[in-house]
Formats: sequence, C-alpha cells, structure tokens
Amino acid sequence: MSAEPLLSAGPPASGPGLGGGGAVPARSWTLPVLGLLALGFLLLPYAGLVLTTPWTRMAPDAGDWASVRTSVAGTLLALGLVVLGGTPLAWWMARRGRRGRAVLDGLLLVPLLTPPLAMGLLLAMAYGPYSAIGRAAGGMGLDLSNTPAAFLLAQVYASAPYYVLAARAAFEGVPREYEDIARTLGRGPWHTFWHVSLPLARLGLATGMALAWVRALGEFGIALIIAYYPQGIPVRLWVDLQDTGLSAVYPVVWVFFLIGLPLPLLLGLWGRGRHVA
Repeated sequence: MSAEPLLSAGPPASGPGLGGGGAVPARSWTLPVLGLLALGFLLLPYAGLVLTTPWTRMAPDAGDWASVRTSVAGTLLALGLVVLGGTPLAWWMARRGRRGRAVLDGLLLVPLLTPPLAMGLLLAMAYGPYSAIGRAAGGMGLDLSNTPAAFLLAQVYASAPYYVLAARAAFEGVPREYEDIARTLGRGPWHTFWHVSLPLARLGLATGMALAWVRALGEFGIALIIAYYPQGIPVRLWVDLQDTGLSAVYPVVWVFFLIGLPLPLLLGLWGRGRHVA
C-alpha cells in the first residue's frame, strides 16, 4: 500500500490532547461557566450580608448565647436519634422488593411535603397537652409543649425524612453481591451490615447526616408552634428582629454559620475516607 495518500493528506486537525493550538471546544467550558453562574446566584445574598454587617458594633447578648446552647445541644441529640432510628429503616427500605416500595416512598414523602407550620400544628395535635399522648406523658412528668423535649421532637420530625431518603439511596447503591459473598463466607447479617453495607454506603450516610444536621439546626416553623420556649437560634432571630430590628440579627446569623458549617464539612471528609484531624 502506498504511503503517498497519507503523506499528502496534511497534518491532523488540532484539538485537546493533540498538541495543537486550536480553540477549545465550547462544551469543555460551558458546564463550568454555567456552574459558576449558579453558584454565584446562590451566594449573592451572602455577599450582601458581608457588606452590610456592622462589624464594629456586633455584640450578642445573653439571650442569644442561650439560644445557641439550646440549638447545639438539641440538634446533636436529635441527630443521634435520627441516625439511630433512621439507619435501620433506610436499610430495610432499600432491601425491600418492588412490591410495596411505592407505598413506602409515599409515606416517607408525606412529612417532606408537609409545610413546617402545618407539621407544627400536627405535632401539637398529636403530642399537645390535650392529646392522648400528651396527657400520658404529662402524667409521667414529661411536658411535650414549649419544653426541651418539645424542641427535640420538632428537630427530629424536621430532619429525619431527609436522612432516611439519603441513607436509603446510599444502601441501594451497595451491590447486593458483596453482601451475598459475605454471607457465603459464614458472616451473619449483623456482621455483614456493619462490615460491608455500612462502609460502602458511608458517603451517602455522611450526606444524610449533614442534611439532617442543617435541617434540624435551622428549623423554625415547627419550633414556632410547639417549642417557642426554649428558644433555639431560628426563633431567637425572629424575636430579635421583632424586638430590636435588623441590627440585632447580625451577631446571631454569624454565630449560626460558625457552629453550623464545621460538622457538615467534617462529615464530607469522613464520607470520602479522608482524615479529619
């Protein structure tokens, strides 16, 4: 075969990875630019917050710090309860067959679709002092309205569906053959769950915990109905705005970010298998 046609065809078209100096195809920069525009749109209000904050006159008062302690303690406890109860529920839902899955999905979506204020009213009807559960709890000395227990209840109901959905998706992504191999090697269901399913689902579980933390920490609507006292950070922001004005809100907002951001970031590192120390 003659080499002349190949030699006369001219140099190959330049492009990425070929050493040429041609223009970069549009598709290589379109998505990053669109992504940056979307990120900028989401962060635009926070740029305004930075520019308008009176940095030299910020001084949280005692009530603000009390709301911070309430939110941090309540949210950590709520997150522990959500993970403890939501993880086995998510695994069970992920391992269910197709029969009944749509029903389970619908039942889980109901609390997600319920507006927070409506959820607060539902909880007041279910756990309030005039309900059967509320009267029974009151007989045992446990008040489920405007108490730390009510605050915890509000946070659990606000955050649990988010964790369960993320955890279920994580368990669905674990190949069943890995679990089957572990069982054929004589490992029991509990050992397989702890040493196979959980490690492989770690990233999704970390995402679910981060979502639950953020959702519980920022819950306002439910707490406004059943846990106005003790005031968490969101309710305290509302009270400061009503009583003093916008200037009183800035310190609480910045403290909220300082205590809210580290845990999701650490959970992201843990989920990706990186050291957090």
